[in-house]
Amino acid sequence: MPDSAPPDFDLARLEAFLRARVDGADGAYFHLARISGGQSNPTYFVTVGNRRLVMRKKPGGVTLRSAHAIDREYRVLKALAATDVPVPRAVIYCNDDGIVGTPFYVMDRLDGRIFADAALPDTPPVEREAMYLAMAETLAKIHDIDPVAVGLSDYGAVGNYFARQIRRWTKQYQEARWRDLPDVERLIEWLPGHVPPDDATRISHGDFRIGNLCFHPTEPRVIGVLDWELSTLGEPLADLAYSALGQITEPQEFGGLRGLNLAALGIPTRPRYFERYFVSRKTPSRAPLRPFHTVFALFRLAVIFEGIAARARTGSAASADAAEVGELSAVFARRAMECVEGDTDSPGLRES
Repeated sequence: MPDSAPPDFDLARLEAFLRARVDGADGAYFHLARISGGQSNPTYFVTVGNRRLVMRKKPGGVTLRSAHAIDREYRVLKALAATDVPVPRAVIYCNDDGIVGTPFYVMDRLDGRIFADAALPDTPPVEREAMYLAMAETLAKIHDIDPVAVGLSDYGAVGNYFARQIRRWTKQYQEARWRDLPDVERLIEWLPGHVPPDDATRISHGDFRIGNLCFHPTEPRVIGVLDWELSTLGEPLADLAYSALGQITEPQEFGGLRGLNLAALGIPTRPRYFERYFVSRKTPSRAPLRPFHTVFALFRLAVIFEGIAARARTGSAASADAAEVGELSAVFARRAMECVEGDTDSPGLRES
Protein backbone atom coordinates (compact mmCIF):
# COMPACT_ATOMS: atom_id res chain seq x y z
CA MET A 1 0.00 0.00 0.00
CA PRO A 2 1.17 3.58 -0.62
CA ASP A 3 3.38 5.31 1.95
CA SER A 4 2.88 9.05 2.51
CA ALA A 5 6.50 9.73 3.51
CA PRO A 6 8.16 12.22 1.12
CA PRO A 7 10.93 10.88 -1.17
CA ASP A 8 14.57 11.70 -0.47
CA PHE A 9 15.26 12.76 -4.05
CA ASP A 10 14.28 15.54 -6.48
CA LEU A 11 10.89 14.71 -8.02
CA ALA A 12 11.33 17.26 -10.81
CA ARG A 13 14.54 15.58 -11.95
CA LEU A 14 12.88 12.17 -12.08
CA GLU A 15 9.87 13.57 -13.93
CA ALA A 16 12.07 15.22 -16.55
CA PHE A 17 14.06 12.00 -17.01
CA LEU A 18 10.94 9.88 -17.57
CA ARG A 19 9.18 12.36 -19.84
CA ALA A 20 12.21 12.41 -22.12
CA ARG A 21 12.50 8.63 -22.40
CA VAL A 22 9.17 6.87 -21.79
CA ASP A 23 6.48 6.59 -24.48
CA GLY A 24 3.12 8.00 -23.39
CA ALA A 25 4.69 10.10 -20.64
CA ASP A 26 3.82 13.40 -22.29
CA GLY A 27 0.57 14.22 -20.45
CA ALA A 28 0.43 16.88 -17.76
CA TYR A 29 -0.20 14.54 -14.82
CA PHE A 30 2.69 13.34 -12.63
CA HIS A 31 2.42 11.49 -9.32
CA LEU A 32 4.73 9.36 -7.19
CA ALA A 33 3.88 7.27 -4.10
CA ARG A 34 6.16 5.03 -2.07
CA ILE A 35 4.92 1.45 -1.65
CA SER A 36 5.25 0.49 2.00
CA GLY A 37 6.08 -2.95 3.33
CA GLY A 38 9.27 -3.68 1.41
CA GLN A 39 12.48 -4.27 3.35
CA SER A 40 15.05 -4.07 0.57
CA ASN A 41 14.85 -1.98 -2.60
CA PRO A 42 12.58 1.07 -2.20
CA THR A 43 9.65 0.80 -4.58
CA TYR A 44 7.28 3.48 -5.91
CA PHE A 45 4.15 3.82 -8.00
CA VAL A 46 4.82 6.46 -10.65
CA THR A 47 2.26 7.93 -13.05
CA VAL A 48 3.54 10.13 -15.87
CA GLY A 49 0.98 11.28 -18.39
CA ASN A 50 -0.83 8.14 -19.53
CA ARG A 51 1.82 5.70 -18.26
CA ARG A 52 1.31 3.86 -14.97
CA LEU A 53 4.70 2.61 -13.85
CA VAL A 54 6.60 1.09 -10.92
CA MET A 55 10.08 2.28 -10.00
CA ARG A 56 12.54 0.22 -7.95
CA LYS A 57 15.77 1.78 -6.76
CA LYS A 58 18.80 0.73 -4.81
CA PRO A 59 18.66 2.06 -1.22
CA GLY A 60 21.00 4.81 -0.16
CA GLY A 61 23.66 4.48 2.50
CA VAL A 62 25.99 1.58 3.20
CA THR A 63 24.80 -1.76 1.79
CA LEU A 64 26.21 -5.27 1.74
CA ARG A 65 28.25 -6.20 -1.30
CA SER A 66 26.27 -7.97 -4.05
CA ALA A 67 22.99 -6.97 -2.41
CA HIS A 68 20.26 -4.76 -3.97
CA ALA A 69 21.21 -5.75 -7.53
CA ILE A 70 18.82 -3.47 -9.40
CA ASP A 71 20.61 -4.09 -12.69
CA ARG A 72 20.11 -7.84 -12.37
CA GLU A 73 16.40 -7.40 -11.69
CA TYR A 74 16.06 -5.40 -14.87
CA ARG A 75 18.08 -7.87 -16.91
CA VAL A 76 16.05 -10.93 -15.90
CA LEU A 77 12.75 -9.15 -16.58
CA LYS A 78 13.95 -8.29 -20.09
CA ALA A 79 15.15 -11.85 -20.65
CA LEU A 80 11.85 -13.43 -19.60
CA ALA A 81 9.62 -11.03 -21.53
CA ALA A 82 9.23 -13.40 -24.50
CA THR A 83 8.64 -16.56 -22.40
CA ASP A 84 5.48 -17.92 -20.77
CA VAL A 85 6.69 -16.75 -17.35
CA PRO A 86 4.41 -13.82 -16.43
CA VAL A 87 6.52 -10.75 -15.63
CA PRO A 88 5.93 -6.98 -15.83
CA ARG A 89 7.40 -5.29 -18.90
CA ALA A 90 10.71 -3.64 -18.06
CA VAL A 91 10.81 -0.11 -19.49
CA ILE A 92 14.14 1.55 -18.68
CA TYR A 93 17.22 1.17 -16.46
CA CYS A 94 19.31 4.08 -15.17
CA ASN A 95 22.65 3.83 -13.38
CA ASP A 96 23.06 7.60 -13.03
CA ASP A 97 23.03 8.44 -9.31
CA GLY A 98 22.17 12.02 -10.20
CA ILE A 99 18.50 11.27 -10.92
CA VAL A 100 17.18 9.68 -7.69
CA GLY A 101 20.41 9.23 -5.75
CA THR A 102 21.02 5.57 -6.66
CA PRO A 103 20.56 3.30 -9.71
CA PHE A 104 16.95 2.42 -10.53
CA TYR A 105 14.70 0.87 -13.13
CA VAL A 106 11.12 1.38 -14.21
CA MET A 107 8.60 -1.25 -15.31
CA ASP A 108 4.93 -1.24 -16.28
CA ARG A 109 2.45 -1.40 -13.43
CA LEU A 110 0.18 -4.45 -13.47
CA ASP A 111 -3.52 -4.26 -12.73
CA GLY A 112 -4.07 -7.12 -10.33
CA ARG A 113 -4.11 -8.34 -6.74
CA ILE A 114 -1.08 -8.61 -4.46
CA PHE A 115 -1.53 -10.30 -1.08
CA ALA A 116 0.66 -9.40 1.89
CA ASP A 117 -1.16 -12.05 3.94
CA ALA A 118 -0.40 -15.64 2.89
CA ALA A 119 -3.85 -16.69 4.16
CA LEU A 120 -5.34 -14.74 1.22
CA PRO A 121 -8.14 -12.97 3.13
CA ASP A 122 -11.35 -11.95 1.37
CA THR A 123 -11.06 -14.81 -1.12
CA PRO A 124 -13.21 -17.99 -1.02
CA PRO A 125 -11.53 -21.32 -0.09
CA VAL A 126 -11.88 -22.77 -3.58
CA GLU A 127 -10.09 -19.75 -5.02
CA ARG A 128 -7.33 -19.96 -2.41
CA GLU A 129 -6.57 -23.52 -3.45
CA ALA A 130 -6.50 -22.55 -7.12
CA MET A 131 -4.19 -19.62 -6.39
CA TYR A 132 -1.67 -21.72 -4.50
CA LEU A 133 -1.69 -24.36 -7.21
CA ALA A 134 -1.23 -21.61 -9.81
CA MET A 135 1.74 -20.46 -7.75
CA ALA A 136 3.29 -23.94 -8.02
CA GLU A 137 2.64 -24.02 -11.77
CA THR A 138 4.26 -20.61 -12.21
CA LEU A 139 7.38 -21.69 -10.35
CA ALA A 140 7.54 -24.76 -12.60
CA LYS A 141 7.43 -22.44 -15.65
CA ILE A 142 10.40 -20.47 -14.32
CA HIS A 143 12.43 -23.63 -13.76
CA ASP A 144 11.58 -24.98 -17.21
CA ILE A 145 13.25 -22.01 -18.91
CA ASP A 146 16.66 -22.80 -20.42
CA PRO A 147 18.95 -19.96 -19.21
CA VAL A 148 21.07 -20.23 -22.36
CA ALA A 149 18.03 -19.83 -24.63
CA VAL A 150 17.06 -16.49 -23.04
CA GLY A 151 20.57 -15.04 -22.83
CA LEU A 152 21.18 -15.75 -19.14
CA SER A 153 23.96 -18.33 -19.44
CA ASP A 154 26.25 -16.02 -17.43
CA TYR A 155 23.60 -14.96 -14.90
CA GLY A 156 25.28 -17.10 -12.24
CA ALA A 157 27.82 -19.85 -11.79
CA VAL A 158 26.97 -23.39 -12.91
CA GLY A 159 27.22 -26.28 -10.46
CA ASN A 160 28.02 -26.52 -6.74
CA TYR A 161 25.11 -24.18 -6.03
CA PHE A 162 24.60 -25.00 -2.37
CA ALA A 163 28.30 -24.96 -1.50
CA ARG A 164 28.61 -21.51 -3.05
CA GLN A 165 25.40 -20.25 -1.47
CA ILE A 166 26.34 -21.47 1.99
CA ARG A 167 29.66 -19.65 1.68
CA ARG A 168 27.93 -16.52 0.38
CA TRP A 169 25.30 -16.31 3.10
CA THR A 170 27.81 -17.19 5.80
CA LYS A 171 29.92 -14.27 4.61
CA GLN A 172 26.86 -11.99 4.48
CA TYR A 173 26.04 -12.98 8.05
CA GLN A 174 29.57 -12.28 9.22
CA GLU A 175 29.61 -8.88 7.50
CA ALA A 176 26.27 -7.86 9.02
CA ARG A 177 26.89 -9.48 12.40
CA TRP A 178 26.36 -7.30 15.45
CA ARG A 179 25.19 -9.89 18.00
CA ASP A 180 25.45 -13.59 18.79
CA LEU A 181 22.92 -15.91 17.14
CA PRO A 182 23.83 -19.44 18.30
CA ASP A 183 21.33 -21.13 15.97
CA VAL A 184 22.84 -19.42 12.93
CA GLU A 185 26.30 -20.54 14.03
CA ARG A 186 25.04 -24.12 14.37
CA LEU A 187 23.50 -23.99 10.89
CA ILE A 188 26.78 -22.73 9.43
CA GLU A 189 28.41 -25.86 10.84
CA TRP A 190 25.63 -28.27 9.84
CA LEU A 191 24.82 -27.27 6.27
CA PRO A 192 28.14 -27.99 4.47
CA GLY A 193 28.11 -31.60 5.62
CA HIS A 194 24.56 -32.29 4.43
CA VAL A 195 24.52 -30.95 0.86
CA PRO A 196 22.61 -33.37 -1.43
CA PRO A 197 24.66 -34.97 -4.22
CA ASP A 198 22.26 -33.87 -6.97
CA ASP A 199 22.76 -30.40 -8.48
CA ALA A 200 20.71 -28.85 -11.29
CA THR A 201 21.12 -25.37 -12.78
CA ARG A 202 18.08 -23.33 -13.79
CA ILE A 203 16.84 -19.77 -13.27
CA SER A 204 16.20 -19.31 -9.56
CA HIS A 205 13.91 -16.48 -8.44
CA GLY A 206 15.34 -16.42 -4.93
CA ASP A 207 12.31 -14.94 -3.16
CA PHE A 208 9.39 -16.83 -4.66
CA ARG A 209 6.44 -16.48 -2.28
CA ILE A 210 2.79 -15.49 -2.42
CA GLY A 211 3.56 -11.85 -1.57
CA ASN A 212 5.75 -11.48 -4.66
CA LEU A 213 3.03 -12.58 -7.07
CA CYS A 214 0.43 -10.43 -8.79
CA PHE A 215 -2.84 -12.26 -9.45
CA HIS A 216 -5.50 -11.43 -12.03
CA PRO A 217 -8.10 -8.96 -10.66
CA THR A 218 -10.89 -11.57 -10.64
CA GLU A 219 -9.33 -14.92 -11.62
CA PRO A 220 -7.06 -17.22 -9.56
CA ARG A 221 -4.11 -17.01 -11.93
CA VAL A 222 -0.72 -15.34 -11.74
CA ILE A 223 -0.20 -12.40 -14.10
CA GLY A 224 3.15 -11.23 -12.77
CA VAL A 225 6.14 -12.51 -10.78
CA LEU A 226 7.70 -9.58 -8.92
CA ASP A 227 10.88 -8.74 -6.97
CA TRP A 228 13.71 -10.56 -8.78
CA GLU A 229 16.44 -8.97 -6.65
CA LEU A 230 17.81 -12.31 -5.41
CA SER A 231 17.52 -14.16 -8.72
CA THR A 232 20.45 -16.12 -10.11
CA LEU A 233 21.25 -19.47 -11.70
CA GLY A 234 20.73 -22.16 -9.12
CA GLU A 235 19.13 -25.33 -7.87
CA PRO A 236 15.34 -25.29 -8.48
CA LEU A 237 14.64 -27.24 -5.30
CA ALA A 238 15.96 -24.34 -3.24
CA ASP A 239 13.25 -22.14 -4.76
CA LEU A 240 10.61 -24.81 -4.21
CA ALA A 241 11.42 -25.33 -0.53
CA TYR A 242 11.54 -21.58 0.09
CA SER A 243 8.18 -21.03 -1.62
CA ALA A 244 6.48 -23.32 0.93
CA LEU A 245 8.03 -21.93 4.13
CA GLY A 246 4.70 -20.34 5.04
CA GLN A 247 3.48 -23.58 6.55
CA ILE A 248 6.55 -23.76 8.81
CA THR A 249 6.36 -20.22 10.16
CA GLU A 250 3.56 -18.67 12.20
CA PRO A 251 1.42 -15.67 11.15
CA GLN A 252 3.49 -13.24 13.22
CA GLU A 253 6.66 -14.61 11.63
CA PHE A 254 6.61 -12.79 8.30
CA GLY A 255 3.04 -13.84 7.59
CA GLY A 256 3.29 -17.61 7.93
CA LEU A 257 0.45 -20.12 8.07
CA ARG A 258 1.54 -22.49 10.82
CA GLY A 259 -1.25 -23.14 13.31
CA LEU A 260 -4.04 -22.10 10.96
CA ASN A 261 -6.73 -24.49 9.74
CA LEU A 262 -5.49 -24.94 6.18
CA ALA A 263 -8.30 -27.31 5.21
CA ALA A 264 -10.92 -24.76 6.21
CA LEU A 265 -9.01 -22.01 4.42
CA GLY A 266 -8.74 -24.10 1.27
CA ILE A 267 -4.94 -23.84 1.21
CA PRO A 268 -3.28 -27.02 -0.09
CA THR A 269 -0.88 -28.98 2.10
CA ARG A 270 2.84 -28.91 1.38
CA PRO A 271 2.75 -32.38 -0.26
CA ARG A 272 -0.13 -31.33 -2.54
CA TYR A 273 1.62 -28.07 -3.43
CA PHE A 274 4.86 -29.92 -4.17
CA GLU A 275 3.00 -32.53 -6.22
CA ARG A 276 1.47 -29.82 -8.44
CA TYR A 277 4.91 -28.32 -9.00
CA PHE A 278 6.52 -31.61 -10.04
CA VAL A 279 3.58 -32.57 -12.28
CA SER A 280 3.78 -29.16 -13.97
CA ARG A 281 7.49 -29.38 -14.80
CA LYS A 282 8.14 -30.06 -18.49
CA THR A 283 11.78 -30.78 -17.67
CA PRO A 284 11.42 -33.12 -14.67
CA SER A 285 13.57 -32.63 -11.61
CA ARG A 286 16.36 -35.20 -11.32
CA ALA A 287 16.24 -35.23 -7.53
CA PRO A 288 13.67 -35.34 -4.72
CA LEU A 289 12.96 -32.52 -2.32
CA ARG A 290 14.84 -33.16 0.92
CA PRO A 291 14.72 -31.69 4.46
CA PHE A 292 18.09 -30.07 3.67
CA HIS A 293 16.39 -27.78 1.16
CA THR A 294 14.02 -26.43 3.83
CA VAL A 295 16.84 -26.00 6.36
CA PHE A 296 18.90 -24.09 3.80
CA ALA A 297 15.94 -21.89 2.84
CA LEU A 298 15.34 -20.93 6.47
CA PHE A 299 19.05 -20.28 7.08
CA ARG A 300 19.21 -17.99 4.07
CA LEU A 301 16.10 -16.14 5.22
CA ALA A 302 17.60 -15.72 8.70
CA VAL A 303 20.71 -14.10 7.21
CA ILE A 304 18.61 -11.82 4.98
CA PHE A 305 16.65 -10.59 7.99
CA GLU A 306 19.80 -10.13 10.02
CA GLY A 307 20.97 -7.85 7.21
CA ILE A 308 17.72 -5.89 7.55
CA ALA A 309 18.38 -5.49 11.26
CA ALA A 310 21.95 -4.37 10.56
CA ARG A 311 20.77 -1.74 8.05
CA ALA A 312 18.26 -0.48 10.60
CA ARG A 313 21.14 0.09 13.03
CA THR A 314 23.00 2.19 10.44
CA GLY A 315 19.89 4.07 9.29
CA SER A 316 19.92 2.73 5.71
CA ALA A 317 16.93 0.36 5.94
CA ALA A 318 14.21 0.66 3.28
CA SER A 319 11.31 0.38 5.75
CA ALA A 320 10.48 2.20 8.97
CA ASP A 321 9.78 -1.07 10.80
CA ALA A 322 13.05 -2.70 9.70
CA ALA A 323 14.43 -2.98 13.24
CA GLU A 324 11.39 -4.91 14.43
CA VAL A 325 11.23 -7.08 11.32
CA GLY A 326 14.95 -7.78 11.51
CA GLU A 327 14.44 -9.55 14.83
CA LEU A 328 12.87 -12.40 12.85
CA SER A 329 16.35 -13.62 11.93
CA ALA A 330 16.61 -15.48 15.23
CA VAL A 331 13.13 -16.96 14.70
CA PHE A 332 13.95 -18.35 11.25
CA ALA A 333 17.22 -19.81 12.50
CA ARG A 334 15.31 -21.57 15.30
CA ARG A 335 12.79 -22.97 12.81
CA ALA A 336 15.70 -24.32 10.75
CA MET A 337 17.22 -25.98 13.80
CA GLU A 338 13.86 -27.56 14.59
CA CYS A 339 14.09 -29.29 11.22
CA VAL A 340 17.68 -30.35 11.88
CA GLU A 341 16.81 -31.67 15.32
CA GLY A 342 13.83 -33.62 14.03
CA ASP A 343 11.16 -31.75 15.99
CA THR A 344 8.04 -33.84 15.40
CA ASP A 345 5.90 -30.71 15.39
CA SER A 346 7.87 -29.17 12.54
CA PRO A 347 6.38 -29.66 9.03
CA GLY A 348 9.85 -29.06 7.61
CA LEU A 349 10.75 -32.75 7.70
CA ARG A 350 7.73 -33.96 5.80
CA GLU A 351 8.52 -32.92 2.24
CA SER A 352 6.46 -35.55 0.42
